[in-house]
Amino acid sequence: MNAYEMALVQLRTAAKYLNLEDSIVEILSRPKRELQVSFPVKMDNGKVKVFTGYRVQHNDARGPFKGGIRYHPLVDINEVRALAMWMTWKTAVLNIPYGGAKGGVACNPKEMSKSELERLTRKYTMMISPIIGPYTDIPAPDVYTDPQTMAWIMDTYSQLVGYRVPAIVTGKPISLGGSAGRSTATSRGVIVAAKEAAKAFKREMEGLGIVIQGFGNVGANAAILAREFGAKVIAVSDSKGGIYNEKGLDVFEVLKHKERTGSVVNFPSAKNVTNEELLELPCDILVPAALEGQIHKGNAKNIQAKIVVEGANGPTTPEADKILFDREIMVVPDILANGGGVLVSYFEWVQNLTNLYWTENEVNDKLDNKMRDAFLQVYNIAREKCVDMRTAALILSVGRVVEAMNIAGYFP
Repeated sequence: MNAYEMALVQLRTAAKYLNLEDSIVEILSRPKRELQVSFPVKMDNGKVKVFTGYRVQHNDARGPFKGGIRYHPLVDINEVRALAMWMTWKTAVLNIPYGGAKGGVACNPKEMSKSELERLTRKYTMMISPIIGPYTDIPAPDVYTDPQTMAWIMDTYSQLVGYRVPAIVTGKPISLGGSAGRSTATSRGVIVAAKEAAKAFKREMEGLGIVIQGFGNVGANAAILAREFGAKVIAVSDSKGGIYNEKGLDVFEVLKHKERTGSVVNFPSAKNVTNEELLELPCDILVPAALEGQIHKGNAKNIQAKIVVEGANGPTTPEADKILFDREIMVVPDILANGGGVLVSYFEWVQNLTNLYWTENEVNDKLDNKMRDAFLQVYNIAREKCVDMRTAALILSVGRVVEAMNIAGYFP
């Protein structure tokens, strides 16, 4: 089952609870617009290489399209379709006035120089420029893209229209109109969600054992914030493997080790584990913050965490969801748990449009309040309808999107 098929299964599950007409489900099953582009980029060795890129706009019933851009060798149209749909639900469950979109380029950024990435980014921006804009579709960073990538997109788009447009992207550097708190926003949202989930089990974060799969921006910052909340990070991993110490890891020393060696593997005073083994370690909270499909029917029965908080998009398959729910393991779904990034993206967009900027404390307070409100709304639906948290989040978000569609009507 690919990511798009997963997303469709989730939609149909929510549709049953909402008693949606088949025509509404059909509309929501298909993106409103899909753009696939092929474009040449001159590489540093003088040769020209052709890349394929995508921008998928799923639904804008509640506001402009919103979604990240990822650079990864495995990017394809079905993955981008799924991610765009999940963005629609994510913005709706957080109750911010956006729709959902996603973009990506099939490439391997680890094998490209900074100048090659800049040329790729500017060419890709030119190719998708007819369908993006500060009031139509606002991109943001995702896998292997960052504030520098957003700066290139903003500058390229601004050059095309003839004036500076900071609101065309979010996740920019502070010096170009970025928001305070944006770099750690997704991670902060994950940890706030974890804290609220622990409360549902009448537990506090203090002393809880946390395992984090993926030690990039989201995973690393989540580990740092988890420690600040008093939790104990006992295992982390990256694409090369993981490390485990049941007594706890010194997160900052792990970061230094990864910077020196390129991986968390072989960290002193920790046992090496595979990414597969890491998911099945005994812990209180498991945070899958890598790629989709990591928890599936083959390993869901071996998960020992009490709570799974999805830092990545789509890390748990529908079959695994059912197994975990039957085992009374709470899964805080991606469309809720990793919503901190899009929340602060929204705050950044509002600041750009108004030219009024907030402090990091103000941004964090707004994020915390929004995340808590969303968690409680989803949790209450889950208890009321005796469903898992993902289904509850989809009932809430799909219901909001359908309400907006019905009230607006269908033109002409």
